[in-house]
Amino acid sequence: MRRWLAVLLLTLAAPVAAADAPLLTSHLRIHDPFVVVEQASATYWLFSKNDPAVTGDPRIGIMAYASSDLANWRRPRLVFALPKDSWANDGGWAPEVHRWKGRYYLFATFHNDKAAIPASGKRPNYRRATLLAVADRVDGPYQLINKGQPVTTPKLMTLDGTLYVDPAGQPWMVYAHEWIQTGDGRMEAVPLKPDLSAAGPPQLLFKASDADWAVGQKQPAGDVSYVTDGPELFRTKTGTLLMLWSSWGKTGYVQAQARSKSGTIAGPWEQLGPLVEQDSGHGMLFHSFDGKLMLVLHRPFKRALAKFYEMRDAGDRLEVVREAVELDGEAYPTHGCPMGVSDARC
Repeated sequence: MRRWLAVLLLTLAAPVAAADAPLLTSHLRIHDPFVVVEQASATYWLFSKNDPAVTGDPRIGIMAYASSDLANWRRPRLVFALPKDSWANDGGWAPEVHRWKGRYYLFATFHNDKAAIPASGKRPNYRRATLLAVADRVDGPYQLINKGQPVTTPKLMTLDGTLYVDPAGQPWMVYAHEWIQTGDGRMEAVPLKPDLSAAGPPQLLFKASDADWAVGQKQPAGDVSYVTDGPELFRTKTGTLLMLWSSWGKTGYVQAQARSKSGTIAGPWEQLGPLVEQDSGHGMLFHSFDGKLMLVLHRPFKRALAKFYEMRDAGDRLEVVREAVELDGEAYPTHGCPMGVSDARC
């Protein structure tokens, strides 16, 4: 009788849990995914640009999904809304949330294509930059800091800012200097003050064309551009400093890694090649509740889904262990073509 009752109670409880988190990982159409692991609530928070069709909120901003297992997700809600009096009027790309001095800081890219800035090449330039907002809770609400002004100067077209704190405790923002302005996209870093405003001029780390796997994109004006996207810094178990970043390769978008030869943000940086190919990229790393090192990225580039991989910290580089197919049921090769498909078709 007791065993039957226990089974009945479990059966009755299951639909409640499913109703609380009705969305599967395969349902989440997300660009530039970023996961925060909140130990206190045993919750994974997945941040992305707001999708009004999903949240029901038409404002430009950032939304967050919540999950206890990376497979079942609660419906997202808006955690940051861009104020109407902001210089920016669109965007919300590449949101990241970092803990700094006891609070949560949101980094996200916004732009205004009507706010022209001087152009140095063949393409019109306009304001685009990472803005910072702060909250006392990981799920917000977030409020702009520095009066809504970006860390970088208005004359630079930048995106995908991420926070890196070096071993001396010095914060940096690493970002992509947009190919629209430079032609050959750059990775740059700017030192920050404790309030996360700029503490000095930006430093060039590397250019997209430094990677022999990166493929230039022919532009309407006749020139060829190289893209830099999605930087994230990672210190390995041996102290090696790595950077995840993305660009275009032979088979679409690529998730790659680079390594600092000096172990510092200044580099020099050497390119280690792709981690995941086949139109996959803009990833970030986190540790799951069971201690596994995980990578989340988006694939494909258009109508992207969140994809998870179990990773290995190999000391001098990162290695893919496997795609976590138990989360979305899809198996996908990390390198080369699928079995039985010729190179010309992939």
